[in-house]
Amino acid sequence: MLSSAAAQPTLRFQFKTFEKMPVKIWEDSRDASVHVARSIALAIRQKQQDGEKIVLGLATGSSPIQVYRELVRLHQEENLSFYNVVTFNLDEYYPMTKEAVQSYWHFMHEHLFDHVDVPKENIHIPDGTVPMEKVQDYCEWYEKQIDLHGGIDIQLLGIGRTGHVGFNEPGSWENSHTRMVRLDGLTRRDAIKDFGSEEAVPTRAITMGVASIMKSRTVYLLAWGQHKAPTIMKALEGEISTVVPATFLQKHPNVKIILDKAAAEQLSRISAPWLCGVCNWTDELACQAVTWLSQQTGKPILKLTNEDYNEHGLSELMLEANGAYDLNIRIFNRLQRTITGWPGGKPGSDDSTRPERSTPVKKRCIIFSPHPDDDVISMGGTFMRLVDQGHEVHVAYQTSGNIAVHDHDARRFAEFMLEFSEHQGITDADTEKRYKKILKFLKNKQQGDPDIPEVRAIKGLIRRGEARAGARYSGLTDDKIHFLDMPFYETGKVRKGDITEADIDVVADLIEKVQPHQVYAAGDLADPHGTHRVCLNAIFAAFEKLRDKKWMKDCWLWLYRGAWHEFPIHEIDMAVPMSPDQVARKQRAIFMHQSQKDSAPFPGEDEREFWQRAKERNADTAALYRSLGLAEYEAMEAFARWKFEWQ
Repeated sequence: MLSSAAAQPTLRFQFKTFEKMPVKIWEDSRDASVHVARSIALAIRQKQQDGEKIVLGLATGSSPIQVYRELVRLHQEENLSFYNVVTFNLDEYYPMTKEAVQSYWHFMHEHLFDHVDVPKENIHIPDGTVPMEKVQDYCEWYEKQIDLHGGIDIQLLGIGRTGHVGFNEPGSWENSHTRMVRLDGLTRRDAIKDFGSEEAVPTRAITMGVASIMKSRTVYLLAWGQHKAPTIMKALEGEISTVVPATFLQKHPNVKIILDKAAAEQLSRISAPWLCGVCNWTDELACQAVTWLSQQTGKPILKLTNEDYNEHGLSELMLEANGAYDLNIRIFNRLQRTITGWPGGKPGSDDSTRPERSTPVKKRCIIFSPHPDDDVISMGGTFMRLVDQGHEVHVAYQTSGNIAVHDHDARRFAEFMLEFSEHQGITDADTEKRYKKILKFLKNKQQGDPDIPEVRAIKGLIRRGEARAGARYSGLTDDKIHFLDMPFYETGKVRKGDITEADIDVVADLIEKVQPHQVYAAGDLADPHGTHRVCLNAIFAAFEKLRDKKWMKDCWLWLYRGAWHEFPIHEIDMAVPMSPDQVARKQRAIFMHQSQKDSAPFPGEDEREFWQRAKERNADTAALYRSLGLAEYEAMEAFARWKFEWQ
C-alpha cells in the first residue's frame, strides 16, 4: 500500500553503498527542484555580496524546467537579481535557427531569460546556424569564452537514456571539449515529442564536452521518473566507461546527484537495501526481499530454503521471521490475497483478507484517464469487469489529447465535414470559410508550428469520439462518460501549463457529484510527457479539498500504471486476472482509438503499438505471479491502493 507523506529527502542508514557519487533522493521532483534553485540563488547572492560574477552552466530538457520556474519566482517575488550572472548553455541542435520553437535558444528564453534580469551580453548559447566549415573554430571560441569568464561555478545537467550528459553520447571521451557530434538514434527518438517525427529531428548537435563539464566547480545532475531509473543505476553504480558518459562524473570532486523516488528505484539501496546494511523489516520490505530472492534463485517462494536466505544476505530476515518455512508461507499468502476477480469487492464474502470491501455490493466508481485511451490501455479488463459485475462506473477523460493526432487525420476529418456539408447542400458561408481556413493551415503547416484553435478542436473531437467508442464498447452509457478538458493541457504545445485551482476544481466537482466508493487514477510516473503526473497531482489535491466530506472516508483511491511500466510486485495490493477472451476483449477496446494505432504521434521509447505493450505487460505480470508459485493466468492488471493520512 502506498501512502501520502511529507515531501522530504528519503534517508536511510547505510553501512555500505554501491553508489559512487553523492546522492539525495526526494519524494517529489518539484521539491527537489526548489532545493536546487534555492542553492543556486544562495550562491548568486553570495557572489553579489562579494562583488563578483557567477558563471552558470545551464541545461535544457524536462529535468531543469522546475528549477528555472523557481528561479523566476525568486526573482519576481523575493528580489533575486541576476545582474551578476553569466550563463553558458550545454548544447544546441545543428542546424537550428534561434527562431525555431525546438531550439534551445527558444527554450531558455521561454523558461528563464525572458523573465529575469540576466544581461543579454552575459547569455551564451551554442549557435546552430554557424556554417559547417566554421564549426570547429566556433567551438574553440566557445570553449575559450568559458575560460575567459573564469570557468563555470555551477553546472546543471540532465541525463539521457543513453547515459549522455549534454550531447556527449556513448563513445565520448573524457578529454572531449566543445564540438559537433552525431546524435544517437535513441536520443533522436526521445526528441520526437518536440519535433513531431523522427525524420524531423536533427542528426547533429554542438555540445560542450566531457572535459568542459568536468572543469565546473560544482555539478548538479537531475533525474526524474522511472524511465530514467536504469540509466541512473548504471551511472552511479557502474564502472567508468565511454559507453555511459555520465560515469565520468564519478571523478568529479563536487558532484551532487538529485533524484526523485521514481528515478532512484533501481539503485541497490532501494531495490535491495538488505545488501547495504541493517534493515527495519516491515511487511512490505520482507515481501520485496522474498520475491527478489525467488527471482534470484529461480525458485517458487514455497521452495526457498534457509540456505538460500543465508547465501543471498537475508539471514537476518529469515531469523527474525523464525525460519524460511514460516516466512515463505506468510509472503505467499500475502501475494495470493492480492489476486481477485472481484475488483469492486465480492458480495457476501469475508473481506478481511481481500483487497476490496464486500459492501456496498454495488459501488460507485470513477476511472480517471489522463489521456483519452489510458482507461482501456491500462485497466481495460478491470473496467469491463466492474461494469459486468453491476457497479456504477464513470470514466473521466482528464485531457483532450489533441496534440497526439496526426495532421493527416485532422485534414481527412475536415475534408469529410466540408464535402458532407456540400453534398447535403447545407454549407453556409461561415462554415465553408472555417473549413477552408483549416485545410489551408494544414497544407502550409511547417514543422514546429503550433496548431490553430480550429485544428486543435478537430483533433480533440477525433480523440473524444474514439474515447466514447471505447467506453461504450466496455459497457458504459453516454451519461457515465465525462470529458474534463483540464485547462493546464490546452496550450496547443507539447509543453503544458502549470496546474491551477481551475484544474483541481474540475476534478473535485466530478468526485463530489458522483460521491464514489472507488476512484481509479493513473499512477504511472514514467509517463515521458508528464501529463499523468500532473493529472494525478490534481486528483490528490481534489481529495484533500474534499477530505472533510463524510462520504470521503469511504472513498478508496486505486492507482494503475499505463503502457510504460508495472508496479513492483511488493507494491501491488490488487491483481485482477484476465482470461484469453477478456484479453481479446480489452484489445478490441484499445483498437477503438484508431488515431493511436500503427504509428502514434508520441510513442515514447517503445516502438510497439499500445495494445501490444498492454498485452505483453499484463502477460508478464501473470508470468511473474506464476514464477513465484502462484496460480497461472493468461494476464493480470495490477493496482496499488493510495491511502491518505486522514483515511
